[in-house]
Amino acid sequence: MIIDAIRKDIDTDPANADWAKRGEGPLFVADPAARIAIIGQAPGQKAQASGIPWDDASGAKLMRWLGVTEDQFRNPSLFAILPMDFYYPGKGASGDLPPRKDFARRWHPIILGQLPSIRMTLLIGKYAQDHYLAGSTKTNLTETVRAFREYLPDVFPVVHPSPLNFRWQARNPWFETDLVPELRTAVADAIV
Repeated sequence: MIIDAIRKDIDTDPANADWAKRGEGPLFVADPAARIAIIGQAPGQKAQASGIPWDDASGAKLMRWLGVTEDQFRNPSLFAILPMDFYYPGKGASGDLPPRKDFARRWHPIILGQLPSIRMTLLIGKYAQDHYLAGSTKTNLTETVRAFREYLPDVFPVVHPSPLNFRWQARNPWFETDLVPELRTAVADAIV
């Protein structure tokens, strides 16, 4: 399978040698039958350790927002999961470090070229939105997400489902009342 060859190329790329030395492979899910591409920032520490994308409280919240079961979410013929970097970037002063800037530019087109059945792309957080919506983002992440209807039906921008975003969610109740129901409908339509 071509995806397996791409995974091997990523794993053996000298830029990823530190992770390979620790026995950590690139963390992404891709299948030619996938209908929704989920593009976030980078795996968290727990996900990198388990080898399962979104294997944490953020993943549980994301599944709730999407209106899918864990079995559906983990089904590669439904969801492709392509973080902006396929490796946990490490800790920074105020949380995880950002994904490497050149990683998605190099690897995403190669992988997405193998996913002809994608009907919708979910862009989670600022890194994914800045990369994929370059030139069409709003003044900040909140305004880009608030304008989600402008990007439909192909792209759906959302905030990161991290429990640390509770203040943002409290200040923006429209996200749960307006966006989440439309997100669930769009997901249900895309995975049919």
